[in-house]
Amino acid sequence: MRPEDTRPPAGRALAVAALAGRLALGGLYLYMGLSKALHPVDFLKLVRQYEMVDQPFLLNLIAAGLPWFEVWCGLLLVSGIAVRGTAVLSLLMLVPFTALVLHRALAIQAAQGLAFCAVRFDCGCGAGEVFICHKLIENGLLVIVSALLLADRATPWCLRGQLVPPRGRTTEGTDTASGFQANR
Repeated sequence: MRPEDTRPPAGRALAVAALAGRLALGGLYLYMGLSKALHPVDFLKLVRQYEMVDQPFLLNLIAAGLPWFEVWCGLLLVSGIAVRGTAVLSLLMLVPFTALVLHRALAIQAAQGLAFCAVRFDCGCGAGEVFICHKLIENGLLVIVSALLLADRATPWCLRGQLVPPRGRTTEGTDTASGFQANR
């Protein structure tokens, strides 16, 4: 019997929720990354609007590399390889990006005299023009999902679990931590 089959019902529900979160986050990264990668000039213009860097080489590097990095993270999450490491990378992308979006929204609000939730712009995430309040809530939820994936040590239904058995467990008399045959 597999270890995830012996979990209590609450543990199985958490495992299903982790799977759903992992697939949703991975699918979102795949979609958003591909939408940026297929329109690199448009994405470059959006990156320029954040005024993070002034050097053309760095702007081009960000516009060319970030979409494919997101696609790579999406593939890792969907396939279940390096889930916790990819969750760390997700947090390292989401937290600064959310801060940049918030900073830009506050600048637009001050310049146009709009109510904060009425501020609307294309943040560069690949979804087109969005209302800032919706985007901040969405990013907050993505940060929570990433943090939960980082905290979840038991990740059933991952490809890595099928390729590399967990350390310390024996399979057919072999201790996987040391590789030696167990005494019978």
